[in-house]
Amino acid sequence: MILVIYTDSSTYSTFAEAKEKNTELYVVGVLNKEKELHYDPVKDANHFSFYMYDNDSTECQVVFNGSKPQDIERSEQIVLTGKMEGNTFHASKILMKCPSKYNKDQVEVIEATTASL
Repeated sequence: MILVIYTDSSTYSTFAEAKEKNTELYVVGVLNKEKELHYDPVKDANHFSFYMYDNDSTECQVVFNGSKPQDIERSEQIVLTGKMEGNTFHASKILMKCPSKYNKDQVEVIEATTASL
């Protein structure tokens, strides 16, 4: 008897791997601080985009349907949950590792959704 168990492994991927798969993945990287962050809360408070390098140093535009996370510019590392759509990574969650003198602070930001009644 052969038993096969399928689990959703929580391994980190790259943008190249995310492009090959049409599933939600985790991508780890750093913010490209040389490119502009795009967030205009007057125009659309739930649209934020930026560029990030993954662990293979591949750059990709990231779109997040939520507000701009506070202090993302200071983050040391970013973990995205989401999937590729064309050449853009659409993040449903952003987890940031921020520098701290005393501890390793992490801030999680989740995609904005509409309330249901």
